[in-house]
Amino acid sequence: MRTNDNAEVEVILGQIVAKANNYQAVPDGAGGRRMIKNSRVRAYEKNFQKQCRIYAGRMINRPFELIVVVYYTHNNFDLDNSLKTLLDCLQYAGAITNDNLCTRIVADKRIDPHRPRVEFSIIPEPAPPSLFDEYG
Repeated sequence: MRTNDNAEVEVILGQIVAKANNYQAVPDGAGGRRMIKNSRVRAYEKNFQKQCRIYAGRMINRPFELIVVVYYTHNNFDLDNSLKTLLDCLQYAGAITNDNLCTRIVADKRIDPHRPRVEFSIIPEPAPPSLFDEYG
């Protein structure tokens, strides 16, 4: 995985679950319907949180770039559906404060039938200069 020299690469083992196919419609209290995660998504999120060590708890709260390589067991998976899962998992693990801060994604799809995984780096944009930096 190619990143800039300062980026740390996190590896999460296991087949990422696409959110698009893993939500259930359930009744809400007002007579309507709402969407909830099914057990596969919840299990993946918990597994992700257990494995996420480099970025967990960083609470990145400014715009960032996400560089990711997703290794699938076979070619039937869609990369775009996995990216939403990854962003949600990063928020769940406290790596980022909000997935809407992601300004750019560089993503590759690869096949590894024996070791599915996600390799990623988060590159925050530099913090804006403080007004007080000028005055020491």
